[in-house]
Amino acid sequence: MQALIRSWNVFHGNTVPTTRRGYLREMIDLATDDRPAILCLQEVPVWALPHLAGWSGMQSYWLVARGPRRPAALAAAITRLRNGLFRSRLAGQANAILVAPRHAATDLGHERISEHGRERRLVHAVRIAGSSGVTVANLHASNDHANPDVPRGEALRAASFAEGVATHGDVIVIAGDFNVLDPALEAYAGTRDGIDQILVRGARLESVVAWPRERRVQDGVVLSDHPVVEARIETQTS
Repeated sequence: MQALIRSWNVFHGNTVPTTRRGYLREMIDLATDDRPAILCLQEVPVWALPHLAGWSGMQSYWLVARGPRRPAALAAAITRLRNGLFRSRLAGQANAILVAPRHAATDLGHERISEHGRERRLVHAVRIAGSSGVTVANLHASNDHANPDVPRGEALRAASFAEGVATHGDVIVIAGDFNVLDPALEAYAGTRDGIDQILVRGARLESVVAWPRERRVQDGVVLSDHPVVEARIETQTS
């Protein structure tokens, strides 16, 4: 069957230009309205993690990359005073993988991909069961424009982790914000022009596209400073 996979750096629910309020709930609604099989999210505020399953109607697997400086409820209340200003300073930062309820899924854990001494960056993986399993890894690599080998190295570590926890014969999907134009994962198909990628190994890749900007416009502002990226793959997952 054909599976629709999406990835989106949701920018802590912020818009372009930034406004006082956040649009995270609207972003989740938009990205899950047509029921994709998998949605990988980056830059999710920690306070929102318990709400993702209810908002999306999907199974939610998440990982905190940077903890909040205040209790989650307090951080959420303060951040809402000026969402574009406070962002992750108080609310922390997390990544999440949402899986459609029709699929049986298992959390495969996580691993640090950034070198010690740098900001902690992690990869997190979930396995979708089926006659041909799919292991999905989600990452948000370091932003180092001066040295693109830094995010490339993190992408390689993320792929190594995913391949290590996958079941033999699985399709492997590496998705997220790679913070580099060419992640240099030669065994994977799907590289597009942009830092947000969905790369696939072991399945027929139908397409990889970024949403046009106008698809993210609400109330006269653009949701997030990153596009939604989506891929369609041929898989036997039931």
